[in-house]
Amino acid sequence: MKAVSRVHITPHMHWDREWYFTTEESRILLVNNMEEILRRLEQDNEYKYYVLDGQTAILEDYFAVKPENKERVKKLVEAGKLIIGPWYTQTDTTIVSAESIVRNLMYGMRDCLAFGEPMKIGYLPDSFGMSGQLPHIYNGFGITRTMFWRGCSERHGTDKTEFLWQSSDGSEVTAQVLPLGYAIGKYLPADEDGLRKRLDSYFDVLEKASVTKEILLPNGHDQMPLQQNIFEVMEKLREIYPQRKFVMSRFEEVFEQIEAQRDNLATLKGEFIDGKYMRVHRTIGSTRMDIKIAHARIENKIVNLLEPLATLAWTLGFEYHHGLLEKMWKEILKNHAHDSIGCCCSDKVHREIVARFELAEDMADNLIRFYMRKIADNMPQSDADKLVLFNLMPWPREEVINTTVRLRASQFNLRDDRGQPVPYFIRHAREIDPGLIDRQIVHYGNYDPFMEFDIQINQIVPSMGYRTLYIETNQPGNVIAAKSDAEGILENAFWQIALNEDGTLQLVDKDSGVRYDRVLQIEESSDDGDEYDYSPAKEEWVITSANAKPQCEIIHEAWQSRAVIRYDMAVPRNLQERSARQCTGRVGVELVVTLSDNSRRIDVVINLDNQADDHRLRVLVPTPFNTDNVLADTQFGSLTRPVSDSAMDVWQQEGWKEAPVPVWNMLNYAALQEGA
Repeated sequence: MKAVSRVHITPHMHWDREWYFTTEESRILLVNNMEEILRRLEQDNEYKYYVLDGQTAILEDYFAVKPENKERVKKLVEAGKLIIGPWYTQTDTTIVSAESIVRNLMYGMRDCLAFGEPMKIGYLPDSFGMSGQLPHIYNGFGITRTMFWRGCSERHGTDKTEFLWQSSDGSEVTAQVLPLGYAIGKYLPADEDGLRKRLDSYFDVLEKASVTKEILLPNGHDQMPLQQNIFEVMEKLREIYPQRKFVMSRFEEVFEQIEAQRDNLATLKGEFIDGKYMRVHRTIGSTRMDIKIAHARIENKIVNLLEPLATLAWTLGFEYHHGLLEKMWKEILKNHAHDSIGCCCSDKVHREIVARFELAEDMADNLIRFYMRKIADNMPQSDADKLVLFNLMPWPREEVINTTVRLRASQFNLRDDRGQPVPYFIRHAREIDPGLIDRQIVHYGNYDPFMEFDIQINQIVPSMGYRTLYIETNQPGNVIAAKSDAEGILENAFWQIALNEDGTLQLVDKDSGVRYDRVLQIEESSDDGDEYDYSPAKEEWVITSANAKPQCEIIHEAWQSRAVIRYDMAVPRNLQERSARQCTGRVGVELVVTLSDNSRRIDVVINLDNQADDHRLRVLVPTPFNTDNVLADTQFGSLTRPVSDSAMDVWQQEGWKEAPVPVWNMLNYAALQEGA
């Protein structure tokens, strides 16, 4: 009798390093589990494979307390029995940047090579949706296969679990979706009734959705010890399901069968963020915003400041500190695991996440200062002090620069490298204690004060390079006055910005003549969600800053104008007050809007003093046109998403696990275009 399907039982464990438990709690389980795994693989030739969740951070955690077992692990990896990598941690793919995903794979695969070959499968069994650029990233590491669970539905173009998946550039991987998750084979019972109760319905779903009829039954779960009686269970499965063939396999064997039927596979493109069959937590990007903001700041600091600066320093003969950078990266990559960066953990774990970010940022800040100092100190000597301006972008930039100089002088002159005077504007000047500069100065009895000048200059800085200005103390400089622009308006060659009575902005694009009104209005509404997702309360009450009584200040400087807008919003303190239409809570709002003379960009900083719970704050930027789509960036590319998801009309009738609300995680930009 020809088998209806071949069922591949793959022993594995899914290892959340932290979640509602800390890393140290999970490490205790890990030490016990690893000993069971190693002993079974060493002693039982029939127990062929074990997948260590596709991440090498597990091994780091283990070897921190069991370094003597490295050789045991190496022998099993080399024998193909213990399957490790390719990731360093089980990364999120919709919140973190492209470079973070690349580094996660790079460090994971490199760590694997100390023991043997990594698993060449993009294995993300529990991450909350899949970025559409993953095939592109995978191909860069020689990975042509991927396996995941969340995010797929028929809307993407097939109801099958095996397909070809392409990125926007045509990069392609063979995909195997786990339609019922990675744990359907956990703790399999050994009796017929128990097995039938568990698996009868599973087999129906798996076989109907499979092109190849190669069915995966992953034998493992979160922090789960290996199942000691798995062969007894497999014999019982063969007895009660004679129409199916049961084998212990590694994932690669399944992919070999899928690839043999390549011509029968659909080709899909784009991201997978549908919560039809399992939640993808589309709104998780706003959970614990303090941590999300820290993540974005530190990731940007390492990728766009430190590493280009280290490269520039290396071209000048200084050491590129790979070891220090790896330490920083691994600290933040531990935070990029899906639960950690999703911030759906316990408060205790969140404190540990913050501590890792603080460590990485402290290292990054100090190494940035180190490289800048080294570069400046090794320039040709000059009697004048130096002010060095760095541009770490691959194009020249004309920028308005606000910086601070400290001098033992009441006046100074700035000159460029051709000896020409450089005009500057003094924003603030103050006398400071010399002990703040160098304790040795005061120690030797020199109490002459220093002056600290906050200055503004306008300079063109070359690409991936620097410009040096020279400070001549106790000489008069080319100090210029603030510009005298029209009162109540910020204006340059590209924009005219006026303030409305409620603190919102009225923008006029001078090139197109398009007018934008009531820009930067604050909207406040309820949030009755959990640690994963935003969810509005059943009794919603939306409040805006339309009735705000702002205090507004406009400051004109030499090459910049700035509006500072402050007001308080009365809001419900909690959900109970919202239901009762009461407002004893408060949100203090400060908007700082900066317009530089030479910039098409309007810079906005929003500071909030939040004194209320269970609510959502949004900043509104109304457009004078309607459009159906929004353009946004993704890792190494851009994509178009609908402004409104059509599935919102049918999700309840179709039984979606999560409402397909049109909320997405933004990396760097989102843009609306008239007619798009």
